[in-house]
Amino acid sequence: MTVPPEELRSAADFPPTTRERWRELALGVLRKSGVEAGSPEEALASLTYDGVTIAPLYDASDLPDDPGLPGSAPYVRGARPEGGSWEVRQRHEVADPEAVLADLENGVTSLWLALEPEDLPRVLDRVHLELISITLDAGERTREAAEALFAVAEGKRAAAGRLRGPGESASAGSAGPADGRGGGGPAGERGPGELAGNLGADPLRDPRTAIDLARRCVADLPGLRAVVVDGTPYHDAGGSDAEELGCSVAAGVAALRILTGAGLGVDEAFGQLEFRYAATADQFLTIAKLRAARRLWARVAEVCGAGTSGRGAGQRQHAVTGSAMMTARDPWVNMLRTTLACFAAGTGGADAVTVQPFDARLGLPDAFARRIARNTHALLVEEAGVARVIDPAGGSWYVERLTEELAGKAWEWFQEIERAGGMAAALESGLVAGRLAATWKRRSENIAHRRDPITGVSEFPDLAERVPVRQARPGRAGGVRYAQEFEALRDLADAQESRPKVFLATIGPVSAHTARASFAANLFQSGGIATVTAAPSGPGADPAAVAAAPGVDPGRIAAAFAASGAEVACLCSSDRLYGEHAEAVAAALRQAGARKVWLAGKGEFAGVDANLYAGCDALGVLRTTFDDLGVAR
Repeated sequence: MTVPPEELRSAADFPPTTRERWRELALGVLRKSGVEAGSPEEALASLTYDGVTIAPLYDASDLPDDPGLPGSAPYVRGARPEGGSWEVRQRHEVADPEAVLADLENGVTSLWLALEPEDLPRVLDRVHLELISITLDAGERTREAAEALFAVAEGKRAAAGRLRGPGESASAGSAGPADGRGGGGPAGERGPGELAGNLGADPLRDPRTAIDLARRCVADLPGLRAVVVDGTPYHDAGGSDAEELGCSVAAGVAALRILTGAGLGVDEAFGQLEFRYAATADQFLTIAKLRAARRLWARVAEVCGAGTSGRGAGQRQHAVTGSAMMTARDPWVNMLRTTLACFAAGTGGADAVTVQPFDARLGLPDAFARRIARNTHALLVEEAGVARVIDPAGGSWYVERLTEELAGKAWEWFQEIERAGGMAAALESGLVAGRLAATWKRRSENIAHRRDPITGVSEFPDLAERVPVRQARPGRAGGVRYAQEFEALRDLADAQESRPKVFLATIGPVSAHTARASFAANLFQSGGIATVTAAPSGPGADPAAVAAAPGVDPGRIAAAFAASGAEVACLCSSDRLYGEHAEAVAAALRQAGARKVWLAGKGEFAGVDANLYAGCDALGVLRTTFDDLGVAR
């Protein structure tokens, strides 16, 4: 045990450091590692899909303007001055009253109901509406779903002996939602059957329904909002963070125009909107995105002359763990992805958060998956204490700069949409679709080359995994999936009578070939292709057997290849041993019947057809291998 000195030195005792001194030291480390660069920023910085530079170091000089105080414009630091936890909002796509009650009895405080209107009375029969918030998601049947919800609420009020008088507000005699902004969640002293939440109307799709429901909410239902401005479809199309933000702001402005054009006041229209965003495992970008969204909307409110207090002040946000990042293969890793996303959403100041169950890509979630989703909130709030601090990321030089730059990129995109005639015109003309498709193309390239790795799919796949079976989801989920191309190849390989395989021709001792053999195995297995090696020098071989084995023998390697039943081979060794033996081993493999000979690493050798290496087109390698093995795609 190390005993600390009696007098601990404070930071003031250390000599001051500078960015220039850091550059000098960092360059020294890089050069020792063989990296030549003019500056550490040049070597270590990266770009987001929006062109925002992620620097390796930030300091106080990177801080933008004063972000203000929590609960005050521009709301970068949060729309709630008092902080506190977020709503735990669970989504239901099947009318299962028992599943709904299980959620509510175990921590869920808000229901997101994607149900048919006729199912709502049965699902909500035993639910205390005054203790939770409800968000509807009924698409073209939004008006019917809203009327069904109103009828349920009226029935509960009648059963409690609390009938509403003519012209009486739904909140008469009650304090309403405690946050003062409406739809604020379970807190507050609402009477039996009193509603809070959102009716899920989309003014761009059905302006008449949105207008009618907004008017009713303003007149009689102050706990409800009528409109959801959903940014997740733009994210799920492969778009970037700034593109999702710009589209959501443009859609929000379009909704304001529709509502105010129908006679609602500016503050009333602002108070009817809730925004929905995707939260991803890229925690810092998610935190910055939610903070930037509030800044952007505050600017819209300023330009429109909206008030700075009341339910329209600040942007009400619902964050949903992103669908695009979820995988069907190795779905257990989704628990890690959604935990990071939920943490980022809460830290970023979301008012409500939905954690998708880890098996969401397999179909309808089971009870265990729903429990894990609920408990993710509980662990972060109750054990990690994430909700105890207002704006936990505030003051971080990195987060503050990222927020500012992301907001700038999103505002530029929003202005481009406005110049095109607004969101409706930009959607109709294909401007939005074209922009999102271009970003998805760039993202797809990075996924294919494994620059954006997907754990359990493009990296560290498990061919022996047993994928859980789930009941099919009603309808078909839209949007792209980052893992979709790799998972399609896995499905294809699994469907074959015998699994496709590649022989790893390991050359030399274990120390020479293990790294590249492991790399090649990982790559081929990401497409469902098994790999076999030559004993005794393959990965995991007995060291004593390896030591007793003779030197590199192309004939022995070729014999092992022929015995394996494989038709494609990949050489795996060090650069030095490639120079000495690659051509001879490749020739022996050809003579043994190899259709294709790969080499793990770089370099051209007679008899070697192609190379695979870090940053290569992994999907291209896999598709070519399927073709070489005669597997129809």
